[in-house]
Amino acid sequence: MTERNHETVLLDEAVKALVSAPQGCYVDGTFGRGGHTREILKVLGNSGRLLLVDKDPEAVEHANKQFGQDPRVMIEHASFADIESLAVRHGLCGQISGVLLDLGVSSPQLDDPERGFSFNHDGPLDMRMDLSAGISAAEWLAKAKQDDIAVVLKEYGEERFARRMARAIVEARIERPINTTRQLAEIVAKANPAWEKGKHPATRAFQAIRIYINSELDDLTTALEQALDVLAVGGRLVVISFHSLEDRIVKRFFRDQERGPQYPRYLPIPASQIKSRMRRIGKAVKPSVAEVRANVRARSAVMRVAEKVA
Repeated sequence: MTERNHETVLLDEAVKALVSAPQGCYVDGTFGRGGHTREILKVLGNSGRLLLVDKDPEAVEHANKQFGQDPRVMIEHASFADIESLAVRHGLCGQISGVLLDLGVSSPQLDDPERGFSFNHDGPLDMRMDLSAGISAAEWLAKAKQDDIAVVLKEYGEERFARRMARAIVEARIERPINTTRQLAEIVAKANPAWEKGKHPATRAFQAIRIYINSELDDLTTALEQALDVLAVGGRLVVISFHSLEDRIVKRFFRDQERGPQYPRYLPIPASQIKSRMRRIGKAVKPSVAEVRANVRARSAVMRVAEKVA
């Protein structure tokens, strides 16, 4: 397979926000194709360390080829939801200076028809980040109940016509198995009565099924909590989201950690005793007009940064 180019989003902004100490230890929880990693290593000192994590075996293979010989680098085939156990394994718990999570799907994954992520290329309907684990989108759609499909499309895709699409999928699979991305895209498109200008009618459905198959939102929630635990005081958590569901989770997590535990108003607990664990650094950062012009996939990106204070 020919490797596709991947334009790393918010590259300079993320690395600048992440790396506060050149001799510190950092985690790139979503290696992808190494765009952020490459820049982090440029500013990392000789005694600094960088743990690279990705659940995609192809990404891990690239990590080993590109950075496996660097003594500062450790590479793990895992989900970022396993960050705590990985930190413990490497003796880094509570010592990490920064964690970066660049969410979403990389260009090589989207552009490879064999991965089944995109309606723009016909290929096997898979959608798994890790092809060695879990069930494919085709396998799930073959046996999922109509109501369950509708819930996934509604909750993870914010799809208005989730029930219509779910019914169309169930009716279509009776005629023949839905095994390719083109099949699914055509079924969903026909069931969508209100096509939006400039957006493929299957966009939200594909997003929803991918998120569900890979447990993306659950993994994100777990990763945020674990990242806070493994960070050293003063360590940074940098998260780049690509749709509102992800960003909402990150925004609320940062807000809640900054507020600290919320007690009932009738309890006589002074504000000075309510301890926050994080403070937000700056406002949400979005790509510049020039970056979006150069890389249209950057248009929905949002970066949020918070620092551990306790």
